[in-house]
Amino acid sequence: MISEPTRPEAWGREHGAAAVEFALLLPLLVLLLFGIVEFGLALHRHQVLATASREGARAGIRQTVPRPTAGDIQQAARNVLTQAGVAGASGVVVTGAGGASGTDLIVTVETPYRFFVLPSTVPGLRGPVMLRSRTVMKHE
Repeated sequence: MISEPTRPEAWGREHGAAAVEFALLLPLLVLLLFGIVEFGLALHRHQVLATASREGARAGIRQTVPRPTAGDIQQAARNVLTQAGVAGASGVVVTGAGGASGTDLIVTVETPYRFFVLPSTVPGLRGPVMLRSRTVMKHE
């Protein structure tokens, strides 16, 4: 006859260990998840700003008569921001609009970005973070 292996009595006291470990690690896992989501949203916003500054610069370097003005370039950048759903862009700064062929045109787009969940847990993220993108192109 085969007998059952004997179990030490300590095995019976470990039933809740996995639940306790999970309860200890759950806040860290949730914080990591929210961090990934929030930094992904910030990266997306930065990519929209980069696209807006590129489109503004591209609109400004075209060889047209009359040459695009700073207002035309700003409007091209703001159109991209509007299409992407970015409201409240604090600034589209244009330097070198209407310049001679071969000179630099600089378009800078910036907007504040406020994290949603992380500021309550990470002290360094309490205020808004200024996201900025700068594009330099030569006039055609």
